[in-house]
Amino acid sequence: MQRDIFANLSPLDHRYYLSDPKLAEELSTYLSEGALIRYQLEVEAALVKVLARRGLCPEEAAEQVQKAIEQITPEEVYAEEEKTRHNIRALVNCIRARVADDVKPFIHLAATSMDIVDTANSIRFREATEKVVLPALVELERLLIEIARREKNTLQMGRTHGQHAVPITFGFAVVQYVSRLGERIKLVEKTARNLRGKFAGAVGAYNASSLFFDDPETFEKEVLEEVGLLPSETSTQVVQPEYLTDFIHAITSTFGVLANLADDFRHLQRTEISEVGEYFAKDQVGSSTMPHKRNPWNFEHVKSLWKEFAPRIITMYMDQISEHQRDLTNSASQRFLVEMVAGLVLAAKRLTKVFGKLAVDRKRMRENFESTSQMVIAEPLYILLATAGHPDAHECVRKLTLKAEQEGKQLPELVASSEELEPYLSKLTAQQKEILISPETYLGASVRKVETICQRWEQYLDQRGEENA
Repeated sequence: MQRDIFANLSPLDHRYYLSDPKLAEELSTYLSEGALIRYQLEVEAALVKVLARRGLCPEEAAEQVQKAIEQITPEEVYAEEEKTRHNIRALVNCIRARVADDVKPFIHLAATSMDIVDTANSIRFREATEKVVLPALVELERLLIEIARREKNTLQMGRTHGQHAVPITFGFAVVQYVSRLGERIKLVEKTARNLRGKFAGAVGAYNASSLFFDDPETFEKEVLEEVGLLPSETSTQVVQPEYLTDFIHAITSTFGVLANLADDFRHLQRTEISEVGEYFAKDQVGSSTMPHKRNPWNFEHVKSLWKEFAPRIITMYMDQISEHQRDLTNSASQRFLVEMVAGLVLAAKRLTKVFGKLAVDRKRMRENFESTSQMVIAEPLYILLATAGHPDAHECVRKLTLKAEQEGKQLPELVASSEELEPYLSKLTAQQKEILISPETYLGASVRKVETICQRWEQYLDQRGEENA
């Protein structure tokens, strides 16, 4: 029977599934409940494989278990849990039902539930990051590099506190996100690769495995090597929580960068600014009552997703605390971590789609700049006057800006006619004087910085791609 997606509770499973079914299925491969059960089965199989290799169980046990786990379905495990009221014991029973009697005793031998649960979670978050999260972030990063380079000479007014400040280029405005996202990509990858597993038993002291092995820590390492993980340096009944906390922090802070990027571009679409625009389809409706509206809904959507998921980092921090060797206060809350990862990917994909068709109005950027361009020279003027020996340059220029506003004159005009300033202005170089006449040249290192940062992160992405090929 085909599932009715509109019967689901989470928007991730109906609204966002419909918006990108291919991505939803890809995420489901790693983050769904079915995926979690598959990973848990793989951990159980890794245990038996090492037990067989060490001669503690029949040689054919590993083969039998591998065949069994390929047949077990989530529905079967859940049905068994209705009887056991314990999810991992249900999983174990489903495996035991499919193997020979002489193999049954070795299923889950010396393990505790959290050996399986925490290890499986680490595997799936690591693989989801490698296969889905990082590719989505890298795709967006490359697109931002492309835009920053393309617009590195496009004049734009810089803004602080929502006010016109001094000029930059549009490429420079974009390249800050190239850098910020690049650093987050590195952090997400680092923390995902550092996710750990455990096979240390009920309280993390290897009590059970010590009954059979003189080297229980080596045994743990061998089991985890089967699934590509390192062991937690210390464990209680659970893996040392900071490994997962660091990963979720990386996910959340990356989401914050995307939200800031989206917010900036949402504001650039304000009617009174109108410097960029989202692609608007032929039949798209911007408002249910105002047919003329062209809302920046995609950028708003990303910020809204961030608002939903960012506060959940507090829950992650609370999950660091587990009483003595373990309590169950994180068992429900950590089931929702998959939504945070999925939300980040959805946001990255949406931004990539929007930026791929972003309209940049360079003419409007220049018009906005020119609307206050004559005041822009206030900063370089005060600094140049100060270095030329003026005793109170800032106050002098401040008064000139007020006079310009009151008399409806341009600041350069007042500067040029000022006998008081002439001795200081005569000390300036031709290049310095040019800035006072042509404020659009007061760009500092904007253009050069764009190319430097783009080159750095492009090289990083290329090198990373070669290493992961």
